[in-house]
Amino acid sequence: MSPSADTTSALTAAGNTPGPDTELAQVLDAEGKLIEGAELPEATPERLLELYRTMVLMRAIDKRLEGLQRMGRIGFFGSARGQEASVVGSGAGLKPEDWVFPALRENAIMLLRGFPLSRYFAHMFGNAHDVLKGRMQPMHFAGRQVNQVSWSSTIATQLPHAVGAALAMKMRGDAAVAMGFIGDGGTSEPDFHAALNFAAVWKAPAVLICQNNQWAISVPSSAQTASETFAIKARAYGMPGIRVDGNDLLAVLREVQRAVERARRGEGPTFLELVTFRMGGHSSADDPTRYRNESEVEHWTQRCPLARYRTYLEDAGLWDESKEEALAAELREEINAAVKEAEKAELPPPVSLTEDVYGEDPPALKEQRENLLSELREKDA
Repeated sequence: MSPSADTTSALTAAGNTPGPDTELAQVLDAEGKLIEGAELPEATPERLLELYRTMVLMRAIDKRLEGLQRMGRIGFFGSARGQEASVVGSGAGLKPEDWVFPALRENAIMLLRGFPLSRYFAHMFGNAHDVLKGRMQPMHFAGRQVNQVSWSSTIATQLPHAVGAALAMKMRGDAAVAMGFIGDGGTSEPDFHAALNFAAVWKAPAVLICQNNQWAISVPSSAQTASETFAIKARAYGMPGIRVDGNDLLAVLREVQRAVERARRGEGPTFLELVTFRMGGHSSADDPTRYRNESEVEHWTQRCPLARYRTYLEDAGLWDESKEEALAAELREEINAAVKEAEKAELPPPVSLTEDVYGEDPPALKEQRENLLSELREKDA
């Protein structure tokens, strides 16, 4: 899809020319039909089906977490409904040795990379089955086994973290890439600018992704920047900027694959803007009807990433209604079992608060631990 005539004139008048940071990279049209002449990403039929399964799983988990929160069994969650193609397509472009620095809505990448579903739910319950031992806020997932680092609620900090890790891997001679995520609202934070500048200057092997889902809580992207696009900001830092249809899984995967391989070749970072839409509220504590017009939601509903990708798979002879029904039943059973296993776990013992801070505990911490254990014994006596 090319920019409008007005957009083209404005760019030309400003001394710029339309390019990949102003146009919208697509493989599928709004109905999910393959665009004539579009280049497909590298993926086997089995991989394409795996990605669809993960997208459907992601939406099913979203629905289950909403129900658990409404019942008071978990305290908080952030919906990613409508952004499945952006998330899964991004993660699918990585290799196992690469690292992920997510924001709020990218955690399904963990599942695509093999993270156990029961431990995923255990994190939301904050119990001993959680690999983080219940210490983090909900939706702050991390897992060493899948090379994912928890994000911070202080917006945009994960981008300089990703760039720093990327540079460290480059200095060590590792052939790995770091992927960092940010929302459209996060581009207004100083850390965004510091990260892009640092990454470009040092040619860090990083792929930096903005999920432009149109809203930063209640602030629309139109109030976030005067730039024609978010991707065009990359020009100022000396790196490629690519604007992608974030609801087109094939386009996301293709452009992420290119950016990852560019970074792996030592050619430096790439900044991608994935244009998508947050169908739900910012979080379970948010009511988007107070600031968002329902017609906007309906517009994006017609561009559902799941429906578009399913149409493509059906046209390719890889999917049909019977497979869809079987998948729904399979995932329902899988999620039920995972929730049951996760929820039955005990809370972490209080003494665990004194663990995992030092490689070798200092005397003061040892004393504090003994005092805590003594108090616990007295309480149980």
